[in-house]
Order: sequence, then structure tokens, then C-alpha cells
Amino acid sequence: MINEYEMGIVGLGTMGRNLLLNLADHGYAAIGLDKDNSKVQLVRNSPKTSAPVEATQDLKTFLDHLRKPRAILLLVPAGATLEGVIDEMSPLLASGDLLIDGGNSHYKDTDRHEKTLEEKEIYFFGMGVSGGEAGARNGPSMMPGGNKIAYGRVRPILESIAAQVNGEPCVTYIGPRSSGHYVKMVHNGIEYGLMQLIAETYYLMKCGAGLTDRESSAVYQDWNKSELNSYLLEITANILKKKDNRTQKPLIESILDVAKQKGTGMWTCQDAMDLQVPLSTIDAAVAVRDLSTFQETRKRLRAVLVAPDSSYAIDRASFLDQLRDAYYASSNIFCTVSFPRK
Repeated sequence: MINEYEMGIVGLGTMGRNLLLNLADHGYAAIGLDKDNSKVQLVRNSPKTSAPVEATQDLKTFLDHLRKPRAILLLVPAGATLEGVIDEMSPLLASGDLLIDGGNSHYKDTDRHEKTLEEKEIYFFGMGVSGGEAGARNGPSMMPGGNKIAYGRVRPILESIAAQVNGEPCVTYIGPRSSGHYVKMVHNGIEYGLMQLIAETYYLMKCGAGLTDRESSAVYQDWNKSELNSYLLEITANILKKKDNRTQKPLIESILDVAKQKGTGMWTCQDAMDLQVPLSTIDAAVAVRDLSTFQETRKRLRAVLVAPDSSYAIDRASFLDQLRDAYYASSNIFCTVSFPRK
């Protein structure tokens, strides 16, 4: 049957596959495209969903089976891979079709793609997607930006598959052009800062107060029951309790002491400097991630430099109260900084 699928997804990695199944579970027939046959087979072998779901390696088959005007979500790496997909696909699209970039692309690239495709009467959206693997399957938070009329094509779909809070979907039209990707960029930058603050509180609990990982986990669980409640604190508490399946030792001891990044935190800092908005916490978080990549250098320095003595006596309860207050103050100060758009 031709034109039978409501929406298509290009890129069937963990995020793409889970979003495809999420669509089908909410009654939207969906088709995926990936050049990797193993990923195509994973979709085909997935448990039964409410609506039909299919996957293919063939671009023509993919496009022929989409309802017009087509709505296609791209979940491929930003940069060269995304550019290649757009270049390959755009000549085969028709007036009114909508391409949505759900990756972490730089907002200036999104503006460029929108302008280029607009000349062909093809709509292009940049849409931030947050929530990771579990969110993609059960309900992500999404930040779409682009032509407001084109948003009407996908609005009911996105509202159906989004996470729900108090009956409200975690998706809304952000604004024109690259607004969606810009908001996602700043969102990620804020996460960089919060993750660095959590890392520093963990270090102080472990090396200053002498808490075990399970004790630190209990502290984060307690904080998460208060106004500090956040997804990041929740998963930190869970990770500190988790054991490595292979060694049965705490998982935290097996995690590589190197933090990678996709660029969004760095872009947030760069744009903030252009706008003369100080973001010292996020600046520091990006710098620490950069420093973490010099793992061998850090190992050599640890063998030579002597760390300060941290064995001094403290009142643990008082220390944890002050640490909680410091985390609260730090996270609120930098999260409420005004961030105007040019």
C-alpha cells in the first residue's frame, strides 16, 4: 500500500527506534529508514504495537510509503552525516513536505538549512529532543521551531508521544527559524552546569566528609524529595547504588574518568559571550570536561603532586546542610540568568 504511514524517522539507533515504536504505540503508523540492516531488523522484530510499524534500507520505498505532505524526523549525527542525508533526500521531496532535525545541530546550521529548503518549498524544523532512551520510548520533551503553519502537520502527533505532566504534553511550538535548537542548546548548557555542580558535591561528600557511595546516594535521594528535585539528582542517586554486572563492584568505579561532549554546552558559552551574558558556571563546566580528556597527564601529575590533607574532623550533619544550601544557591543563580536572543 502506498502513502500508508503517518510519519517517518531516518536513523534507527536507540533514539530513532524508540521514537518509532512510541509513535506506533500511540496509534500513528510509522516507518523508519536506516542503511544498517541490523537496525532495520531490530524494528521489524519489535513487539507488536497499536499501529503498523515498518523499517527499510531503501530511500524510495521509505518516501513512497509516507502520507503527503510527508513528515520526516531526522535522528542522525549533526554535521556531515546530517548534511549528506539532506542532500540525498531533498531532491526527492515535494512542495509542502516537512523535514525535522531532531539532533543537536548548531542553530546557525538550522537557519541555513531552513533558508535553502524554503527555496524548494520544503519546510525544515530544528527540534530539540530531551529525555534520552527512556524518554524516546515512553515520552520525551520536545522543542520544535520553524514555520508555524507547518507545525500544524505534526502538532497532534508530537503532543501524543510527548511526556505528560499534570495532563499537559511536554512539547510546544517554540518559535520561528532555529528557535527550537537554540532553546535545546541552552537547555544542554544548563545541564552541563548542573552536572558539574553534582560532581563537585559528590567529590566533597566522598573526599571531604568520607561518605561511601551508598551514603552519598541516600543524600541525593533526600535532596530529591525537596525543592532540589530533578531528573539529574534522581539518576545520580541510582547510579551510586548500581553494581557492575561483570565485577559486582560499584559501577561508579568502572566508569572512565573522561567526559565527552557534543558541542551544545560550548556553543551556549560562545553565544553568551557574543551577547555579553556571563555564564561562569557553564564556562567552568565546559572547561572541566576539556580537562578530563587529558587523562594520562592527570595520572602522571597525581604521581608527583601531593593532594592536601582532607582528614580533618567535621560535623557531618552540619557539613551536609551547608553543602545542600551551596548546591541550591549555585544551581538557582546560574539557571535564572537572562539569555536574550539576538
